[in-house]
Amino acid sequence: MPQLNPNPWFLIMLLTWFTFLLIIQPKVLSFLQTNSPSTKHTLPHKTTSWTWPWT
Repeated sequence: MPQLNPNPWFLIMLLTWFTFLLIIQPKVLSFLQTNSPSTKHTLPHKTTSWTWPWT
């Protein structure tokens, strides 16, 4: 399998990563999260036992 000349491909890879890091990533991170975390309730839920009809 022939090897690629890294001369043009390395520059393209670097430009792609810099574009992602400097332009695209801040725009994506600026969106608000739709499901914000909430505090967990420490009180247990009150459950009732099931009444079976044949007992």
